[in-house]
Amino acid sequence: MSVKDKTILWFQDIGKRDLLLAGGKGANLGELTKAGIPVPPGFVVSADSYSQFLQEEGLQEPIRRLLEGMDYEDSTQLQQTATKVKDLLLSKPMPADIAAQIRQAYEKMGGGYVAVRSSATAEDLPEASFAGQQSTFLNVRGPDSVVQAIKACWASLFEARAIYYRFQNGFDHFKVKIAVPVQHMVESHSSGVMFTLEPVSSDQSKILVEAVWGLGEAIVSGEETPDSYLVEKETLAVLQRETAHQERQLVRNPGATTDNETANLWSPVPPERKDQPKLTDKDLQALAQIGRRIENHYGFPQDIEWAKEGDKLYILQTRPVTTIREGAAPEQGDGFAGAKILLQGSPASPGVEVGPVKIIVDATEIHKVKQGDVLVAQMTTPDFVPAMKRAAAIVTDRGGRTCHAAIVSRELGIPCVVGTGNATQTLKPRQIVTVDGGSGRIYQGRVAVARQAQRAAPREAIKTKTRLYVNLAQPELAERTAARDVDGVGLLRAEFIIAQIGEHPKHMLEQGRGQEFTKKLAQGIATFAQAFSPRPVVYRTSDYKTNEYRNLVGGSKYEEVEENPMIGYRGASRYLLDLPSFKLEMEAIKRVRAQHKNLWVMIPFVRTVDELRQVKALLTQEGLVQGPDFKLWMMVEVPSNILILDKFLDQGIDGISIGSNDLTQLILGVDRDNSRFAQLFDERNEAVVLALEKAIKTCAARGVTSSICGQAPSDYPELAEKLVEWGITSVSVNPDRIDDTRVIIAGVEHRLGRSPS
Repeated sequence: MSVKDKTILWFQDIGKRDLLLAGGKGANLGELTKAGIPVPPGFVVSADSYSQFLQEEGLQEPIRRLLEGMDYEDSTQLQQTATKVKDLLLSKPMPADIAAQIRQAYEKMGGGYVAVRSSATAEDLPEASFAGQQSTFLNVRGPDSVVQAIKACWASLFEARAIYYRFQNGFDHFKVKIAVPVQHMVESHSSGVMFTLEPVSSDQSKILVEAVWGLGEAIVSGEETPDSYLVEKETLAVLQRETAHQERQLVRNPGATTDNETANLWSPVPPERKDQPKLTDKDLQALAQIGRRIENHYGFPQDIEWAKEGDKLYILQTRPVTTIREGAAPEQGDGFAGAKILLQGSPASPGVEVGPVKIIVDATEIHKVKQGDVLVAQMTTPDFVPAMKRAAAIVTDRGGRTCHAAIVSRELGIPCVVGTGNATQTLKPRQIVTVDGGSGRIYQGRVAVARQAQRAAPREAIKTKTRLYVNLAQPELAERTAARDVDGVGLLRAEFIIAQIGEHPKHMLEQGRGQEFTKKLAQGIATFAQAFSPRPVVYRTSDYKTNEYRNLVGGSKYEEVEENPMIGYRGASRYLLDLPSFKLEMEAIKRVRAQHKNLWVMIPFVRTVDELRQVKALLTQEGLVQGPDFKLWMMVEVPSNILILDKFLDQGIDGISIGSNDLTQLILGVDRDNSRFAQLFDERNEAVVLALEKAIKTCAARGVTSSICGQAPSDYPELAEKLVEWGITSVSVNPDRIDDTRVIIAGVEHRLGRSPS
């Protein structure tokens, strides 16, 4: 039996290419096991098992009805709905065959205490990160308890924070699936997190290790401030040590039976160990050496969880670092001279921001945080993320540079200081403070400092002939991403902006509120055009599919249930069949272009030449006429676009952008919603490569620009080399791949002897 057809996937049988079956966490545990890294043994309950559970119990439609029409910004309603969905899932029995296989695998593994962790994934959303949103259960014992913990992991896919994250990113709730790794529990003497770079400055010559007594959940959650060690990567010399006082540790509850909620407890740290380092130099160097091996294996800096039991070190998890910054974190500048320091903590995310203090006791109060506030808390959890997005800066009492607050702040690009000890007592509500995330200091009042001088000094820009664009969807990321070394936006997705509007356009038209839809859509698009001006912003007109439109308020009235929405009522076909809605969108584009001439348009999923001709005519009728400052592109993602590309180009388009995900799916006949075929889905397949070559060379011969949107060029350097060699004019990637893709392109151009213009 192929691994794709199994419920139970043993670590030794899977690897990083099994992401869609095992989730990121599970796939990496298998990859590490096969690479000889010390990983506690275990297995993964596949993501398909979760899908089987939903299907057999008929849960998808009841869940959809509970979510439909919900106000995602109403924290109370969000929590209540999440509870209803989870209760529904937990009330249903696990399919008997799956439960039986789990019990057998647990016994085969030797029983005893295990860790049961969630490992979410999404078939066509490679840029998505679901870390920290679902549940983990430690020290679970007994086959029935393991089965219950796995079902609880499934239900945690509908925690309020996870629902909100998917809404914010425009993801279909049912495209996200969940696998569940089960592995032997390490009875941790000490444990923690290791970054194979210094995460604040992104200095890749160093390794950061943080450690606590007991279970490492205390670090990730920010409950305890850890020891911090800095190691030189090449020599393994210990460069810096900071030992934290620790009063309590999270340990196994010796009195627990089968109740997962009480499996662990806080226990006092023995007096003689409270101020002792958690790792010896020998352990630290051995751990750093393992970290170096893992980074070399993946070829990219890693965020690693580890534990020590007795004299043995174990690796519990690894994932790529997604917050690498250009340049190094700055030292304190002269602009702070004479300013009063209120608090000192650990620098967790660089930058300087000023704002009023808003002290939050727990996640039920996050609605109090307004745009530009300085969020101050004992610690943060994933439930804090909506408020963190609004905050100018984050300050916490506890935590280290690898805790939740630190990692999320770096992802958001906002200053963060952690481990201050008493910020929630020292700072006062509405007090104006200046937060310097690079030095770890909080200053009184509004410090007169040139912020630009305090930011990381940018490295010398790498120039390439091939333009590097970025894929974007969230307006709040526009300004920050525009400051990066990119040549514009190669793919601006409309779906996230429409998800924030929250209502189906036909529903709003029926209520006489069509202009409200247009206004809100225009405001969202304008955010990007303004931030990137004068660089081009290529706006892909809406490509919602029927199942996604149904999630909007009123959507179920207008959207049919399709067997395969991926090849259904979407793209150019939808515009021609629903002209009133498309007119709202065209009016929004016109309004933005009245102020920002750098906005271009790209038409998605064009099946026929006649469709392109008709859509182009509609744009012209609405006053969107091509010219020197207005370019019209077409997505190339349907095989017909490749086979008769010349006929499409004859319609007078200015450029194409290859949607490699859809094109790969349709050339290979692989349904991206079916994880059984995950390993077939590869842009390097000979048929797909031939299609890419034909598209790029045809455009080059006719003087039409060509681009590609997706991560394939940065994931596969050999493919990037071919794209550049064939004459592609631009590559568009997600924000986390900007820097390494620019380096890849520059290297390819250098090898080909092409100098940047």
